[in-house]
Amino acid sequence: MAFPESFLQDLKMRNDITDVVSSYVSLKRRGRNMVGLCPFHGEKTPSFNVYTENGSFYCFGCGAGGDVITFIMKIENLDYLEAVKLLAQRAGLEIPQDSYDDSMSRLRTRVLEANREAARFYYDSLYSPQGRSGLDYFHSRMLSDKTIRRFGLGFADDNWSSLCNHLRQKGFKDHELVAANLASQRRNGNGIYDRFTNRVMFPIIDLRGNVIAFGGRIMTDQKPKYLNTSDTPVFKKSANLFSLNNAKNSGSRTLLLCEGYMDVIAVNQAGFHNAVATLGTALTSEQAVLMKRYADEIIICYDADEAGQKATARAIPILRNSGLNVKVLTIPSGKDPDEFIKSKGKDGPAAFGALIDKCGNDVEYRLQKLKQNYNLEFTEGKVAFLQDAAKVIATISSPIERDVYSSKVCNELKVDKNAFVQQINSISRKSNRENAKKQARQIQTDLSGRNDKINTEHRQKPRSSSAEEALLVYLINNPDAYSEISSHIAPSQFQNSFIRRYFEYVLNRIQNGLDPLTNIAADFSADEVSKLYQLMSQAIPAASTPDAMREYIKVINEESSKLKKEDLDNISDNQLMDYLERIRKSKQ
Repeated sequence: MAFPESFLQDLKMRNDITDVVSSYVSLKRRGRNMVGLCPFHGEKTPSFNVYTENGSFYCFGCGAGGDVITFIMKIENLDYLEAVKLLAQRAGLEIPQDSYDDSMSRLRTRVLEANREAARFYYDSLYSPQGRSGLDYFHSRMLSDKTIRRFGLGFADDNWSSLCNHLRQKGFKDHELVAANLASQRRNGNGIYDRFTNRVMFPIIDLRGNVIAFGGRIMTDQKPKYLNTSDTPVFKKSANLFSLNNAKNSGSRTLLLCEGYMDVIAVNQAGFHNAVATLGTALTSEQAVLMKRYADEIIICYDADEAGQKATARAIPILRNSGLNVKVLTIPSGKDPDEFIKSKGKDGPAAFGALIDKCGNDVEYRLQKLKQNYNLEFTEGKVAFLQDAAKVIATISSPIERDVYSSKVCNELKVDKNAFVQQINSISRKSNRENAKKQARQIQTDLSGRNDKINTEHRQKPRSSSAEEALLVYLINNPDAYSEISSHIAPSQFQNSFIRRYFEYVLNRIQNGLDPLTNIAADFSADEVSKLYQLMSQAIPAASTPDAMREYIKVINEESSKLKKEDLDNISDNQLMDYLERIRKSKQ
């Protein structure tokens, strides 16, 4: 059973979508709408729209859309019930009791509780006799007990059932431990065993202070070196960052992006509390967008080895495309941040701070890396470097920044700036043409519906689907047209099964005196909700008149009256003649 309509309407009224979204996104007014940079994908030009009149949002860049509940579900990674609870708490509303099937929410809660209890168990184990090797390891890495306590570090012993037995005693069921990825099911199906054994443990904590996952490091040369929690009901590896819960409170709009847990902890202990790291995966656009909420600038502090340099080269465009300023910290002697700080002894924090102060931005870093590939004493090397340098500078969108780097390169190599700028402009024009072609192809693809994984039938039946979609949007925006529409069209006439499902849903709600979309986030998936709001956002005013509505009805009637091939095989001659006569009359 869903929440009462009156409660949901009150919830949305007290949680104005503009106010809620503004706490995550910087919005500016554009006409009757509010616009901003989308919090769900990286972009430099605002395509995220908030429609204040109907309490919805839609991003024309990534296709995310919905109401205020959908927004909270997506941005906070919550299920429906948890999002409603958060908004109710924000508005000071009481949740109606026994009004919603919260089985998934209960599982998420149990997973979080199991993780919290596991973190306590691992921490206690670290300071027990069984955890001596783990504590010695952390001390050998020069971590203080204060730092160990601050990050809640722990130890998983080499007994394959220690954690499972402990959590069972605390009342947790086997299926809950498997769902949390704290345990694995035995292949024969007979029981479970601990996922983490003989490893030092790093709890991963979200922005609300919940333990959502773990990373475990083995202390020998065995592989894998690190073992991380797989995706669970409360954790998505590609959408979270280690220690962001600490970094967001550092008071800085700059984040230090490190390669691993130990680097983050080491620089924190040295006094730099704005450090984060990815969770056993390469940097993703989701993580870049997440960082954008709390930072304007990212300093990449990856290891100076070949793998670290490759990771840096891959991370730069991801961060830039998310609208972040990027700098790259270069650590001498091929060290990582942890090693560098320790190598300087008591001067480590100051030395690391000096590296941060003098680190260049990503353009300087890329140009410096290019120089290492060519012998600039020879003409051939100089020409090759300039050609590659022009490609780097051509990616800069700011004319001023582009001019500064052009001047710097030409002054250093004593070459004519005009010729170099012409090369840059040529590359830029070519890139713009390619991007324009790419965008045109994307628009054609979007219009054809080839990549539409939700409304998959539109491509096969474009005429009927377009009319059905338009009529659906018209009905949502004009519920008072219910009687006229329902008297001329039945849901069974819809050729597109996805749109038919929505049409039946909206008709039923209006028939029962309910708002068409109040409970939409509970009754459809997030992708389905986004698709509906896409249709609503792309509707043009001329398509929302009574005459347009009647035209949609006419098209749907025409399309639904067409006989399919299998019908023609079984039709009588008289029926065929009647059918052809109807077609003739419809065209008069």
